[in-house]
Amino acid sequence: MKKIMNQPSAYVDEALDGLCQAYPHVYRRAGEAGRVIARAQAPRQGKVGVVSGGGSGHLPLFTGYVGTGMLDACAVGNVFAGPTLGDCADAMRIAEQGAGVLRVYGNYGGDRMNFDMAGELLELEGVRSETVLVNDDVASAGREEAHKRRGVAGVVYAFKLAGAAAERPEASLGDVVRIARKGVDACRSIGVALTPCIVPEAGKETFSLGADEMEMGMGIHGEPGIRRGKLASADTIAGEMLARLVDDLGIGRGERVSVLVNSLGATPLEELFILYRAVAQELSALGVGIVMPMVGRYATSMEMTGASLTLQRLDDELEALLRAPADCPFWCR
Repeated sequence: MKKIMNQPSAYVDEALDGLCQAYPHVYRRAGEAGRVIARAQAPRQGKVGVVSGGGSGHLPLFTGYVGTGMLDACAVGNVFAGPTLGDCADAMRIAEQGAGVLRVYGNYGGDRMNFDMAGELLELEGVRSETVLVNDDVASAGREEAHKRRGVAGVVYAFKLAGAAAERPEASLGDVVRIARKGVDACRSIGVALTPCIVPEAGKETFSLGADEMEMGMGIHGEPGIRRGKLASADTIAGEMLARLVDDLGIGRGERVSVLVNSLGATPLEELFILYRAVAQELSALGVGIVMPMVGRYATSMEMTGASLTLQRLDDELEALLRAPADCPFWCR
């Protein structure tokens, strides 16, 4: 294991320290255990709070998307491990400004359990809250069992849409929940892995792949994908990923989508742009318009080599929210 770190046990906390020291005008550490990242300046009174949480190892997901027009607070777990009940509750307390709190996060058992319990705990304190689960990963279950799908890079769109809705002075908790659910229902993702990654405290690779192999549909923690096979060309990879998403969403001519081509950690921008080139050409041939494409590191898996592709179907309402201002170092539009 070769990593730029001190002790594996200090990996997450030292990374959070560095994040807040690099952007003190945006982030601050909070919560009893210091495992909540919150806005440097408290949101306005009367605003609907938007919180999330998840394991470390995915930066800029989750903590990087705290900021105006995005999240109010985020609970942070160890690498590839969900946040604790206490951290989830602290994040919700920080986000509460008198109008209730939306919990929006990926569909993983540990996250669901702790955020659900945190919601029950905060309800006893008089805080209203609702949950929207992100389940955009088409590789993790079929359409008939979409409720079982994992949340992956599509959670970035959920943060942006819900965060923009919550900034509107007239927005209620119900309004923000409706937007978040609408966005999630119209979002699909799939990933492809070329090499594994190493969790610092484990000190070994999370899985193994042959030197000439790839795995289509692998999850961001190394969860099994749809199939393994020989490494294909960029155009072939892009074509398979896009075909699966277009089919699952039922995207047709005349529609418009936002496209996210995301590095899982080690894949360089040049290769992401090669993928995007193929995706853009195929969508154009299908008569589908692209709005606000995003190419880069948005939801990583430590140093895994690979990429994910996300399509967010848009209408006028969602497009306006996607284009709304946001102040966050990792959302540059």
